[in-house]
Amino acid sequence: MRSTRLSILLSTVVLGVTLAPALAHAEPPPAPVFIDGQAQPVFDPADVVRENLWVRAPVDSDNDGVDDEVHIEVVRPRATEQGLRVPVVYQASPYYAGGNDITNHNVDVELYVPDSRGKPRAQMSSRYEQYFVSRGFAFVYAESLGSGASTGCPTTGGENETIGARAVVDWLNGRTTARDAAGAPLTADWTTGRTGMIGVSYNGTLPNAVASTGVEGLETIVPIAAISDWYDYYREDGAVVAPGGYQGEDADVLAEYVYTRADRQICKPVIEKIAAEQDRVTGDRNAFWDERNYLGDAHRVQASVLAVHGLQDWNVTTSQVVKWYEALAEHGVERKIWLHQSGHTDPVRLREQEWLRTLNRWFSHYLYGIENGIDQEPRATIQREDLSWADEADWPAPGTKDATVSLRQGGPARGVLAVGHPLRGKPRVERLTDDPTKTVEELVDLAASGHRLAYATSPARTAVRLSGTPVVDLTISFDRPAANITGVLVDRAPDGTSHVITRGWTDPQNRRDPGRTMPIRPGVPYRVSFELQPQDYVLDEGHTLEFVLLSSDHDFTLRPKPGAGLAIDLTKTSVILPVVGGQGSLRAAF
Repeated sequence: MRSTRLSILLSTVVLGVTLAPALAHAEPPPAPVFIDGQAQPVFDPADVVRENLWVRAPVDSDNDGVDDEVHIEVVRPRATEQGLRVPVVYQASPYYAGGNDITNHNVDVELYVPDSRGKPRAQMSSRYEQYFVSRGFAFVYAESLGSGASTGCPTTGGENETIGARAVVDWLNGRTTARDAAGAPLTADWTTGRTGMIGVSYNGTLPNAVASTGVEGLETIVPIAAISDWYDYYREDGAVVAPGGYQGEDADVLAEYVYTRADRQICKPVIEKIAAEQDRVTGDRNAFWDERNYLGDAHRVQASVLAVHGLQDWNVTTSQVVKWYEALAEHGVERKIWLHQSGHTDPVRLREQEWLRTLNRWFSHYLYGIENGIDQEPRATIQREDLSWADEADWPAPGTKDATVSLRQGGPARGVLAVGHPLRGKPRVERLTDDPTKTVEELVDLAASGHRLAYATSPARTAVRLSGTPVVDLTISFDRPAANITGVLVDRAPDGTSHVITRGWTDPQNRRDPGRTMPIRPGVPYRVSFELQPQDYVLDEGHTLEFVLLSSDHDFTLRPKPGAGLAIDLTKTSVILPVVGGQGSLRAAF
């Protein structure tokens, strides 16, 4: 690729001499330099202007009669004092001031049966600040409403948080006001207004939220391990679930954790309202969760999106990035997806040099307008199980088609997972009893158990690649009016060790609609379909693929008292797998 380079004009500086007005020439400010489409570190990251200010947001979420204010910190090259105008890399977060001690909800509870602190502000920092400031970008931090030195209240993804984060983009583009600590107005006359948002987890969710408003000036976002629908973070098809590692957390708990503004009373009614409206009883989708669903506003997105996610992320599960990516594709948004083999983390920790090269080229193109070709490259970058990387045209992998597997008797020990549709005829029923005290990993590895049903293929003759979202289709009955359902795909190696490929959950009371609880009559068979978490996974030659069905998932779902009975009809139960090559590839392997 031919290099693109913006050169700077060097001037001779004569110290101690005052030039006559007619002969004086202002030294031009330094300018950014680009080589091979990447911004180069030509600015001293220690020679910067730092400003703390408060941006007015057109919302009053703490109900004190005045608009909320977002506390931000601007870090920009000192050359902007000489007339240089730079774009902005912007990271909003509720975490800069730390978090409060909180108590999660008790999850050892029975399932619902329907009737027929102010802390000192921590220093804002990011591993990306010096990297981008030295290359001619400004870096802006913003404390989300209700956190740190911002006013307003935290609402765990509510509309006010979107408005607050968006207000910073508006200020950078001259559409709202800001003040310093003394109350003096400040304008962003040092920027071009072109803004890119980046962040991990909650900090990556806020870019999704702001982009979903279509705000002018937000040119691109890089959401890493980010949420696109808060319902799917704390619920799953009517089931109350938890983000991995945080059993019992919910929207009210997270709001309380990040509620770090000095006034410790003003937001209590807001958090109490969250606790009431989130509905941990039925788990139904409702207006509270609809407000926190950005997928429905994907048609408003004008920014390009570089979506990054770990295939082993069980905090923010892969459905969050996949549904977002699919929604963006439906509306023709410029996009790229990066999938890596780690968990809830920033890829800079995994492949720093290559990730920073991609990120640099991405921001150089979308914020500086450098034609480096990144928008013409393959849309998908995927890290494989051996930690190698591959670029592909898109995701799911081209050539992926649905392939059906069905269950044969023997599930309490280990029945057969057969390629093809279920055998028809007289019902063949197999049963399990719920035991929430045991983890999925424990149940999967038992040779036989009454608490799960397991079905396995023969060892694979050739490798099989899954790329997409598996779907479980059950005909199932219950001996109680409420139960959890959990489905798991497992890779079992020739030495007997196992690895959970993916899993998913549902509440059979929401079998028709996540927003509507419908009673279950014990003993009556119901058709229940649900998705497992999306995955891109290669099952190696010689390994077996297993499907395991259980009720409660100790690490994710509510944990009622043991004993609920589930019975499936094998003649009307199947699993649909997204297989590269479809049914033919599956038959060739097994």
